[in-house]
Amino acid sequence: MAEPRVPGGRESELELPCGERVDTHDLHLGMREFECACGETHAVVLDPHPLARFVPEFLTEVLQSTIETSDDYEEFTTVHLMGVVMEEFPDTVVAADTSEDGNVGFSLAWVSDFDSRRLHEIVVELVVELMEHAVSHAEDDDVMAEFEEQMLQFDVAGFVEQYRRERDFDGRNDTAI
Repeated sequence: MAEPRVPGGRESELELPCGERVDTHDLHLGMREFECACGETHAVVLDPHPLARFVPEFLTEVLQSTIETSDDYEEFTTVHLMGVVMEEFPDTVVAADTSEDGNVGFSLAWVSDFDSRRLHEIVVELVVELMEHAVSHAEDDDVMAEFEEQMLQFDVAGFVEQYRRERDFDGRNDTAI
């Protein structure tokens, strides 16, 4: 996983990819994105956000039971997922380590140049790539061919649209699916 990149300046400020700065004290657990002074909308992910923010519970269970981690986390988490995103998009996602700041309700924060919907699509695409990599290790050509066929029919944008509609992140009745 890539190390969080915390720029110079005030400890609680995070320099965004667009050049603007955000105070990590202005980020909170209910936040998924914010309108930036640069005129763009930036996605926000915090380490307490569950993997189910992006994919259904059954898939988070599969990821957690099949992906071994070699760090302080017992299972695959949002921290690992965002590490994958940062590896793929190092110039468009920044992270802040706030673990020493008792005034925020999170230890790690990521802000991207993407809005939350585009970040969601990227995450789903990367999860599919992780799954494809895992299937390739099965050394079963039939399984690999079936997976590839299913992925050709999989509409990432359509999945994200439906998932976001069913999850209703901003509503009071949001539940895992």
